[in-house]
Amino acid sequence: MPDNASRLAVGVVGAGRVGAVLATALREAGHHVVGASGVSEDSVSRIETLLPGVPRLEPEAVVRGADLVLLTVPDDALEPLCAGLATVGAFRAGQLVVHTAGRFGVGVLSDAVAAGALPLAIHPAMTFTGTSLDRGRLADAVFAVTAPAPLLPIAQALVVEMGGEPIVLAEADRAAYHAAIVHAANHAVTLAAQSAAVLARLGVEEPGRVLSPVVHASIENALADAPGSVSSLTGPVVRGDAGTVAAHLGALAALPDTRSAYRAMARATADLALAGGRIGPAQYADLIATLGVEEE
Repeated sequence: MPDNASRLAVGVVGAGRVGAVLATALREAGHHVVGASGVSEDSVSRIETLLPGVPRLEPEAVVRGADLVLLTVPDDALEPLCAGLATVGAFRAGQLVVHTAGRFGVGVLSDAVAAGALPLAIHPAMTFTGTSLDRGRLADAVFAVTAPAPLLPIAQALVVEMGGEPIVLAEADRAAYHAAIVHAANHAVTLAAQSAAVLARLGVEEPGRVLSPVVHASIENALADAPGSVSSLTGPVVRGDAGTVAAHLGALAALPDTRSAYRAMARATADLALAGGRIGPAQYADLIATLGVEEE
């Protein structure tokens, strides 16, 4: 916990699922949360629940009263928000301005920097519920930090104070990093939801119970593999079972969105299996022919 001299007045602009939780973590580390903005019912509820006693203020007032500003808004809103706050003179020299967008480095904070603020990009690689459950999960989270070299120790220290582990990313690598996170996490949710819907159509009352063991094992095995390894791949594609793949496509004909996703992922899996030596060229060719070309 920081001593009195190093405690910061923290302001949160956008008390969504991420902002309220990170502010809670900084508060527990000894910093003082002086204000939070939020207009939706969910945001107001999070401020009241996770940050009791913290006043709900307009964004400009939050920024003016803070030594450390957390801009935790949707990615596309970040740059115009920063520009608007700069236009009204909310930022000041020496103020730490942090955003949590995975896609951006510190360039998106250029309007704040022009006012003398110190920019930090800190993205926690985890999903948030916006509840107190997230606080404990921060202890296992990796945070991608990007900042000018003199400011990197500050960004890293803030992450450590929140219980996370910092890794340093270059400005130019942020979009690719974020794409990897989204592809693994968000798209996995889509695949699970589509698979659960197929089982529900068959009358399975608790699709999650059917999917949970195999999905968890598959993900855990894949994450334990070395990058680029295909040793954890299982299923009809890596066995070269083109007939089974054809049967799956036929069974999914009534669910075109799920069928398209299955086809795309099966193609990607076949590419990995071929590159990793799990199937030969002839098996690969059969699989690709079976998967065919998506109809317009």
